[in-house]
Amino acid sequence: MADPQLSADQGLAVWLEHLAHERRLSPRTLEAYGHIGRQYLAFLQRHRGETQRLADLGTVTPAELRAHLAGRRSGDKPLSARSTSQTLSAIRTFHAFLDRRCGVPAPQLALVRGPRVKPSLPRPVTEDQARGLMQESEADPDAEPWEAARDRAVLTLLYGCGLRISEGLSLTRADAPLADALRITGKGGKTRLAPVLPAVRQAVAAYLALQPFPLAPGDALFRARRGGPLSPRHVQATVQRLRGRLGLPASATPHALRHSFATHLLGAGADLRSIQELLGHASLSTTQKYTAVDAARLLDAYASAHPRA
Repeated sequence: MADPQLSADQGLAVWLEHLAHERRLSPRTLEAYGHIGRQYLAFLQRHRGETQRLADLGTVTPAELRAHLAGRRSGDKPLSARSTSQTLSAIRTFHAFLDRRCGVPAPQLALVRGPRVKPSLPRPVTEDQARGLMQESEADPDAEPWEAARDRAVLTLLYGCGLRISEGLSLTRADAPLADALRITGKGGKTRLAPVLPAVRQAVAAYLALQPFPLAPGDALFRARRGGPLSPRHVQATVQRLRGRLGLPASATPHALRHSFATHLLGAGADLRSIQELLGHASLSTTQKYTAVDAARLLDAYASAHPRA
């Protein structure tokens, strides 16, 4: 148990260490939590006029936390309702850790409620748009043939298997040629089986036949121009460039291909439980968002096609 006489900053460092090594959160999530925590502690120091110890965090009042959140929602870069809710969630997680591991409870903060956040629906691309993105990736005049084949393979993998970018880029040379199913480790270390369509296997095989680098079994399968592992940022930039050429909206992102995978399966008659397993969702409620998307698509089709609409 951490000493309550430590500084609040040291308590934050212990929490972030826990998130990194025990919870194994991604570097991006750790950076976000660290930013939220540092801003929170800086507010308390300004508000109270003195450096905070770990024990002082147990005396934070609901009014102080509300004042901090109100400050984050104003100024030059105000937080949205969703970001404010995420900030409150992170601060609560920090205090829960302090209670559990450091003996510094703050039960009074349970009284603080975040802003109402309207649930956002996934924004998939259509089947034709998904097909266009994959085909257009091979028509880049500035890319080497193996790079064009790589980009098509990655996008085909995301759409055909419903993978997150990080999951697709985690494949190694030992995974190819692809089998009938891939064992994918997703969020929270949860493992699932993702069936592999023949079109996905063919796209990955075409890339593998052209890529110029010697790869050991444990090396990342998808490589950048200079031979290093391909980054998520490259995939995002590629889709941004492709959607500009195709005239697609800004919602056409790599992650939208995962949404499209689920929405198109649902439209073809797949049941929600199966889609939940294929996506690796921990909760069925997360998967149920796709029913609203599919219903909206059907209503649009009805409105555009029915003679009395």
